[in-house]
Amino acid sequence: MGRSNWHPGLIPDLRGKTILVTGANSGIGLEAVKLFAANGAEAIMACRNTAKAEDAAGQVRQATPQANLVIMPLDLADLDSIGAFAKAVKDRFHKIDVLLNNAGLMAPPLQRTKDGFEMQFGTNHLGHFALTGQLLEILEKAPAPRVVQISSVMHRIGKFYWDNLNAEKGYSRWAFYGQSKLANLVFARDLSRRLQEAGSRIEAFAAHPGYSATHLQDTMLGGQIFNKMMAQSASMGCLPGVMAATSDGVEPGGYYGPDGRLFELRGYPARSYARRIASNRQVAQRLWDASEALTGVRYLNG
Repeated sequence: MGRSNWHPGLIPDLRGKTILVTGANSGIGLEAVKLFAANGAEAIMACRNTAKAEDAAGQVRQATPQANLVIMPLDLADLDSIGAFAKAVKDRFHKIDVLLNNAGLMAPPLQRTKDGFEMQFGTNHLGHFALTGQLLEILEKAPAPRVVQISSVMHRIGKFYWDNLNAEKGYSRWAFYGQSKLANLVFARDLSRRLQEAGSRIEAFAAHPGYSATHLQDTMLGGQIFNKMMAQSASMGCLPGVMAATSDGVEPGGYYGPDGRLFELRGYPARSYARRIASNRQVAQRLWDASEALTGVRYLNG
């Protein structure tokens, strides 16, 4: 969509800001935390496995000894865990400046969340939908709050299986990954519109990492070989989300990813390609209604 003029040296001074990152113990989530901490932010590392998060925090402190890190347990495949986490955040902090919805999983065999959802749709989309709704109150307390939802170039293959959202009638790991990543993008754009119409200060964005070498590929046959041949580093893959979280040069509702011409798989962040369905109001409303019904979390109707 465009060539990048952004690089990590343009990240502003983040002292005084509190940034919450889901899935912060590895991959692009961890690399984002490293950049946020290096530029002075307090980073909340929201992770299912707190032991791995402690190890990850040690990596951050190696580069930034003064890093201000808080590790908190969050399982996005469990609505009770999400509710408890949101309450703990509101009890502990007086504001959240940025919510970076980064955690996710890619193309596993059929699995289900604690609440019975297909694991990819349940974690990648429904978990973040429920989390965001329960954190809007504390985001509103920041002077210029943002929500950044990580999607994927794989949203391009995505299709909503409205009569089979939770794979009761069949399952294909890649088709359901595409569905979850399309849901991420539709949600981010719809959230941006709803926030603007509600007069909220919160701005919402979407981003994707291109093809970045992370543990997501562990479920792929030959995934590590493809990583070595084609992928960019996780430290590059985190940049679109970091730009959306910190830059003044991004538009609410915008979608950002690597500027590489080959399907935006590599490069520095710029405006990214989004399918027209991502801005379809009827599709967005149907997804919103289904998400509220499944999670029991209701907010920003309109």
